[in-house]
Amino acid sequence: MSFRIEQKILIGKNQIIEFKKIYQEKLLKKLYPSRLIKSLYFENLNNDMYNDSVEGVVPRKKIRLRNYPNEKKKKFYLEKKISSVEGRYKEKKEISSSNFEKILKSGLYDYDYGYCRPLIYVEYKRNYYILNNARVTHDSKIKYYQFKSKIIKKDENEIFEIKTNSKADLDELYSIFPMDRTRFSKYCNGFEKFFI
Repeated sequence: MSFRIEQKILIGKNQIIEFKKIYQEKLLKKLYPSRLIKSLYFENLNNDMYNDSVEGVVPRKKIRLRNYPNEKKKKFYLEKKISSVEGRYKEKKEISSSNFEKILKSGLYDYDYGYCRPLIYVEYKRNYYILNNARVTHDSKIKYYQFKSKIIKKDENEIFEIKTNSKADLDELYSIFPMDRTRFSKYCNGFEKFFI
């Protein structure tokens, strides 16, 4: 497993133009074409994944099914984002469309959290960049909806995330982007929009 350092910058709607100017001036290089991402997050009946995330408990995890709706070749992934004492890492496994449908219908069992049912979709546009040795992502047009509902709630904020394996690279990026770091979870934000 590969541990990574992640830092997020939450960009309010009145900061977006200014922030985009900063990162254009710093010559971020486009790494991949932008794409639409759709994730379905799972939760147990006690909402323990949400509560653990809000309280910053370690170890903790988030479980999701992910796909890329606009891609011609449909692929589905089961992902677990794990925060441990040692650091953060992600487990990712491609699954078949039939397995995807089965999990949608029946939920899944997790060793730590027990039975988990599908709860919240999160959909957004992601842009991928590289700067020095760090990968940088910019998420916009974020929207949330419940698994069994058509009601959509939009997020006017955008998220800029720096991902690196090196503390030195992170320190250098801090000097380039002198903005406040934040803890931000799309899943938790979506959960709060519907249930808090």
